[in-house]
Amino acid sequence: MESVGNIILYFIVAIAIIVFSVLTVTTRKILRSATYLLFVLFATAIIYFQMDYQFLGAVQIAVYAGGILVLFVFAIMLTQQPGKNADALATHRRWLGLSAALAGVALCGYGLFSYAGFAGRLLSSGVDVNMEKIGQFLLSTDKFGYLLPFEAISVLLLACIIGGVVIARRR
Repeated sequence: MESVGNIILYFIVAIAIIVFSVLTVTTRKILRSATYLLFVLFATAIIYFQMDYQFLGAVQIAVYAGGILVLFVFAIMLTQQPGKNADALATHRRWLGLSAALAGVALCGYGLFSYAGFAGRLLSSGVDVNMEKIGQFLLSTDKFGYLLPFEAISVLLLACIIGGVVIARRR
């Protein structure tokens, strides 16, 4: 049975994730936004540690909070003046962004509650779910494997960083 302290910690961390996520996308200072993103990534690692996924929590801190966020800050420093405020959004763009966010939430909810491919295969396998099984399912090349999209996103991120360096060199 879960202890009351774990449940309280979960809700505190969940509220922190929600608050810092909203602050990440609403602040007009880009370095402050990156700092809020760092807090979200650390809070996510706390949830992993609370679920006894120590390796995944360590990877969250090392790769995302350490590596990816440093790349974001590096790209920000190369392409913009970090202390300058971003321009305020026009009203029609704000509504467009809000409607896109709501559509994204609806799409994620639909996918979460209707798609049983990955979770159903993982839970119906009849074995204990551990980090090795999750890793094998995620990085497999079979029908529900995510190796190809994972590699495509890594190439896309590399192209974005190279594009940022090229734009910064032109200035």
